[in-house]
Amino acid sequence: MSKAILLLEDDPNLGLVVQEHLQMNGYEVTLCVNGEAGLVEFGKNTFALCLVDVMMPIMDGFAFAREVRCRDTDIPLIFLTAKSLKADKIEGFQIGCDDYITKPFSVEELLLRIGAVLRRSSGNPAEDTRTQFEVGAYSFDSLTRVLKINDREQRLTHKETELLRLLCLHQNQTLERNLALREIWGDESYFNARSMDVFISKLRKHLKDDDHIEISSIHGIGFKLTVS
Repeated sequence: MSKAILLLEDDPNLGLVVQEHLQMNGYEVTLCVNGEAGLVEFGKNTFALCLVDVMMPIMDGFAFAREVRCRDTDIPLIFLTAKSLKADKIEGFQIGCDDYITKPFSVEELLLRIGAVLRRSSGNPAEDTRTQFEVGAYSFDSLTRVLKINDREQRLTHKETELLRLLCLHQNQTLERNLALREIWGDESYFNARSMDVFISKLRKHLKDDDHIEISSIHGIGFKLTVS
């Protein structure tokens, strides 16, 4: 998998800090200070992902992303922005971005989100057709919605099934909260996020008979199904 990233950020200090941390984690990073310069680099080189600040001079991030989407419908786009308004996020996703990170953000969160987007773009787990899973001592059939351990079976609800299947597809990896919300609930509203927390608690109870299974919460990022 290519690890070349095109980074657009007009704040020179933040741009250099992000570039340095990404390079320390094995990425090749080309840094540009506006969308116009970014398009020049995009035309000259091949990138695995574009990390794009929204508010930039000359050409902003949304304008850059629209132009990129005209040239390449598949390259992953992640917006970096101080904007947190729902309308801005909707516009970003309508353009075709893969994720949206609101400033300030931690380097850990940025790296996790980049990794998740790159994994999805190289073989989207949501498009994985598997329906049968082994989870520790449990077997799980997402078609029949049956979770089984020994001779005991538990029939899950539709939402429980969809959420457990996503966790299984990301087993021992972080399942991003926003990805699960978009895939299962259709949007990332506060009420849907609270609903998902309830379903996570239910799944923990369903899986409690195997001490080697844990669904842990990664604060501000998502959840991880770990089988030790």
